[in-house]
Amino acid sequence: MTKPSGAGVDPAQWTNPGEVEDLLLRQNYLAGGPLGMAVFLSAKLGKPLLVEGEPGCGKTEIAKALAAATGVDLIRLQCFEGLDARSALYDWDYPRQLLTIRMHERDRSDEALEREVFSERFLLRRPLLRALEGDGAHCPVLLIDEIDRADEEFEGLLLEFLSDFQVSIPELGTIRAQRIPLVVITSNRTRDLSDALKRRCLYVYLDYPDPEKEVAILRRRIPALAPALAKEIVAFVQRLRTEPDLAKRPGVAETLDWAAALLALRRDQLDPETITATLGFLIKDAQDLRALEPARIAAIRG
Repeated sequence: MTKPSGAGVDPAQWTNPGEVEDLLLRQNYLAGGPLGMAVFLSAKLGKPLLVEGEPGCGKTEIAKALAAATGVDLIRLQCFEGLDARSALYDWDYPRQLLTIRMHERDRSDEALEREVFSERFLLRRPLLRALEGDGAHCPVLLIDEIDRADEEFEGLLLEFLSDFQVSIPELGTIRAQRIPLVVITSNRTRDLSDALKRRCLYVYLDYPDPEKEVAILRRRIPALAPALAKEIVAFVQRLRTEPDLAKRPGVAETLDWAAALLALRRDQLDPETITATLGFLIKDAQDLRALEPARIAAIRG
């Protein structure tokens, strides 16, 4: 869980999508058009925001920028195959429970001992439960990252959570959200999500940015980068993405990494040798790297 510093702006006080875009821009996140509108309505209607798109296009950064802009906690649930309620909702601290039972089994009744070991002090709060509890004054940002990596069974568990924003714990009762969190769910589209999940969310798709926007992102995130080099970098990356047989096209994250590397190398323009030597910042697939021979790189560079 990441807690940003500084005072933020309560989403309940947002008045229009433009205000949201300005707040995110202060965190160096450029959210224009449909995305700004979707974030604004997600907060106003208390509905989760489902963001799909190619890897590296800024889906996860939306939640980080939101948390920083509003000055609240970022609670992140990273999805993976086999994710279940014990990892996402809550679990019990079994070693401490067992130790407590052994220490007091002779001086306390079974009923009293059961009440103690299943009290809140033995409860392990996982991300979804932490997002519900909050402090009542501020709603946290809950990031459910890469939902497509989790099994379809986990989607069913998530549907119950998103419907009522509450968790039922048999030993303790029902815990309800004091304030509905801002929920951002991301997907790289490695599998289709259920219609039931999509119906509960506002939906937005993040595609690769156009050249002008990608240059603007570079200039905001790496201000020391020369304007001419920023344009040259973006032009190369944009052409590289159009190559038909690449298994993994570079996203904005890779563009930023490559630009930072070129800045560290003190390059003021692209040259074939530097591109070849640093191509691993853009291309993260061995077969793609082998396919990008010097002659092909030169053709892409133009």
